[in-house]
Amino acid sequence: MGKYIEVESGIRIYVEDIGAGRPVIFLHGWPLDSRMFEYAYMRLPALGFRCIGIDFRGFGKSDAPWEGYTYDRYADDVRAVIDKLGLEDAALVGFSMGGATALHYAARHQSHGISKLLLIGAAAPSFTIREGAPGAMTVEDLNEQMIRPTLEDRPKMITSFGKKLTHKTPSASSAAWVEMVAFQASAVGTLRAAEMLRDGDLRGDLDRITVPTAIFHGEKDRICPYALAESMNAGIPTSHVVKFAKSGHALMMDEPEKFNEELVSFLR
Repeated sequence: MGKYIEVESGIRIYVEDIGAGRPVIFLHGWPLDSRMFEYAYMRLPALGFRCIGIDFRGFGKSDAPWEGYTYDRYADDVRAVIDKLGLEDAALVGFSMGGATALHYAARHQSHGISKLLLIGAAAPSFTIREGAPGAMTVEDLNEQMIRPTLEDRPKMITSFGKKLTHKTPSASSAAWVEMVAFQASAVGTLRAAEMLRDGDLRGDLDRITVPTAIFHGEKDRICPYALAESMNAGIPTSHVVKFAKSGHALMMDEPEKFNEELVSFLR
């Protein structure tokens, strides 16, 4: 069931709330929305889990203000949803940008309401390359590949970005569905969240994580290189890595059976 939650004056976040049982909160990647987890929503409620899918501001059905595209604000939006729904003992699951947000939430809000953290192809601790730290690309490359194309031809940028999501070639229908979801993001959200990915540095969050943490990462990830998983694992004392040897970034699409098995195993 879909609902809106006001996270600050005049700003509403859209939330899917499906099933009953132990809550699992899903945070999506850029430039998609919570619909990317639809296969989990169809599977987990039958196993006793309640699925909470959040559309970040600027994406999906959520409001798209000009301001508020920082990891602090995104983490505070998640906190507002957790408090409004009265969630406790939840598992927080984040993919790509959502993984970075989940990491920051656990550090900034001291794991309030959550008891497990799952980072899937997370764009953390830094999406851009920094001195002594791995990243996906330089600031200049991000500006050239994500910021400028968003301003000049956002649909073309989305099509190009979508081709990097998986290691195996998806069906034409699957690729079209991913594009459709990404096209429905707001232009301002797509732009400002890309700036957040460019500027965000979450290295200081790693040793502040205290809950059990699983890091799911594709070895063949062309968007968030596998070195990011190794960096997170080295910095988060409570973490372990689950390697997806045949997967790119969207490992739930490349190795769906393994992903579902590992997901349920971690949640249980």
